[in-house]
Amino acid sequence: MIIGIDLGTTNSLAAYFTQEGPRIIPNRLGKRLTPSVISMDEEEQIYVGDLAVERGLLYPGSAASVFKRDMGSGRKFNLLHKSFTAEELSSFVLRALKEDAETFLGEPVTEAVISVPAYFNDERRRATRRAGELAGLKVERIISEPTAAAIAYGLYQSQGHMRFLVFDLGGGTFDVSVLERIDSILEVRAVAGDNFLGGEDFTAVLEEMFFEKYPQFDRLTLDAKTLRHIHKQADKCKIGFSEGKSSSMDCKIGEEVYSLKVELPAYEHACEELLDKIRQPVRRSLSDAHIRLADIDKVVLVGGATKSPVIRRFVSKLFRVIPDTNINPDEAVALGAAIQGAMKERKEAIREVILTDVCPFTLGTEVVREWEKGFFENGVFCPIIERNTVIPASRTERLYTVRDDQTKIRVNVLQGESRFARNNLSLGELNIEVPSAPAGEEAVDVTYTYDINSILEVEVKVVSTGKHEKQVFGGKNADMTPEEIAERFETLSYLKIHPRDREENKYLLLLGERIYEESLGDKRYMIAQELHKYEQALDSYEPGAIERAKEAFREFLKELERIE
Repeated sequence: MIIGIDLGTTNSLAAYFTQEGPRIIPNRLGKRLTPSVISMDEEEQIYVGDLAVERGLLYPGSAASVFKRDMGSGRKFNLLHKSFTAEELSSFVLRALKEDAETFLGEPVTEAVISVPAYFNDERRRATRRAGELAGLKVERIISEPTAAAIAYGLYQSQGHMRFLVFDLGGGTFDVSVLERIDSILEVRAVAGDNFLGGEDFTAVLEEMFFEKYPQFDRLTLDAKTLRHIHKQADKCKIGFSEGKSSSMDCKIGEEVYSLKVELPAYEHACEELLDKIRQPVRRSLSDAHIRLADIDKVVLVGGATKSPVIRRFVSKLFRVIPDTNINPDEAVALGAAIQGAMKERKEAIREVILTDVCPFTLGTEVVREWEKGFFENGVFCPIIERNTVIPASRTERLYTVRDDQTKIRVNVLQGESRFARNNLSLGELNIEVPSAPAGEEAVDVTYTYDINSILEVEVKVVSTGKHEKQVFGGKNADMTPEEIAERFETLSYLKIHPRDREENKYLLLLGERIYEESLGDKRYMIAQELHKYEQALDSYEPGAIERAKEAFREFLKELERIE
């Protein structure tokens, strides 16, 4: 079975396809969303999801989050005495989702369709594929999140000629995609976005408002645990706007509680700079698709951050239309990825549809350009496959020698939008020898071929001799060989992911400890009493007593914080 996975910045989840349609797979705690957070203890046990969140609040140096933003960068995240790349941390999330799926479905799961932001470049997409391989999954396809969401909404089943805009604002990334449906073809016309704009930034606005009200506190002097606590309260405050025109946050610093009440208009005003950043990709996608705002038939909201009334009001004003929110924005991408998996398996319940995608960034090479007779400029970017070209695509550009007796041509494979080669991402290079001749008499045909799985093949052919070189490129952090993946997989397998049957007990204890630390007075005393009862039951090793105590403690916590 092929499952669909939404590997998110804030939360991740998996789905599978049934005859009745796609369904979300609950995780080991029975929840539909798994926080994209990893924690490790002194014994090198790895914790994933809610348990890792609670450990991170109590032991800040032991957890990592928001690492999706650094996929493919090579940046290291330290968990106690070990360091991991973003793709390695992501592999732990994927492995946990895989195990949850196997437990829920009662069968092995070895294949997946994994989603990525539409604006992820090749390095980030390949890093996501590596994460899947490290988790023991065969990645059948990397699918853009807006495309997956469009599939979930059944946009491919609509009648006639329609144009859609998918507005995808997640925890850490923003994508906007323009899609067009003609008969049985659903075509992505243009994508744009920002890999460093998401719900976390809207949470940061409330944090800033808190520090403005209480200038006696300095981020540089507060300890990591207190900063995490303030961030969590700011996030709860942001969510609170969904229930009313005002919301508040209460932060316990030392033995005092400091409160901030925020009215929705004031919060909207404070978010104006972020909302302006959203407008730019929207304009760019419409311009690239050669479509006017008035030509859009439907706007679809995707991503947990779009549940905010600030975002929904902004989108309604911008597009002058009420957006479609029929599917839970947290779940649309995973459901669409599951449908894509079913399409690959040719499930009978899926109506046949042709899906096209686009190249998110321009691909080209570095050239010397003659602007006028005798005037040359080095380091100029020559586009070969331009951004938002429908893929798979193949394009050829003929390049000539620029010096007398030149015997070698270097093709620097670049990705980006700057007119200067140095400002774009170098994926690698390819060199080929040419016969010695006067400048401009020898030439090579450079062919770029880019497919739906973000694989770029570059072929360079000498026009005069027919000699050619061919190579597949994967960026500065090039794809790992199968041997390297196997070796790293073996290394990571030594790290113990916490046993499923004990995880909920551990999670509830950590949750209780965190609420205790945030409380005062009689409330603290009550929590301590209930924690003691629960721990006594766990120490008894009697399954019946443990199960009863767990249920009682869970109900107690619900009353305290309404956690579910």
